[in-house]
Amino acid sequence: VQLVESGGGLVQAGGSLRLSCAASGDILRIIAMGWYRQAPGKERELVAAFISGLTTTNYADDVKDRFTISRDNAKNTVYLQMNSLKPEDTAMYYCNAKRTGWGGVSDYWGQGTQVTVSS
Repeated sequence: VQLVESGGGLVQAGGSLRLSCAASGDILRIIAMGWYRQAPGKERELVAAFISGLTTTNYADDVKDRFTISRDNAKNTVYLQMNSLKPEDTAMYYCNAKRTGWGGVSDYWGQGTQVTVSS
């Protein structure tokens, strides 16, 4: 599975950005797909994801009223619409996919896209 992200950038507080993650390769057994972020000096954390066989969405508490995850099955792409951005949303955002296989569940990561929110 290959994941290619796009859409990060610099935005002022209160602004919006949309991230995209296009999946390719052996994608038929992907059971979850979404976005994580990692700020300097902090651990990587879940932002939003489709889980449970891509049937349910899961959001971090601090973004659920501001961010929306969506997907386009025809394009094998997941989006993250981020509104009302805050400086504390500044981080590297990574796309993640979880795929089942003979050895269990494997994690795949994109290269990351930087989101910087200025105050």
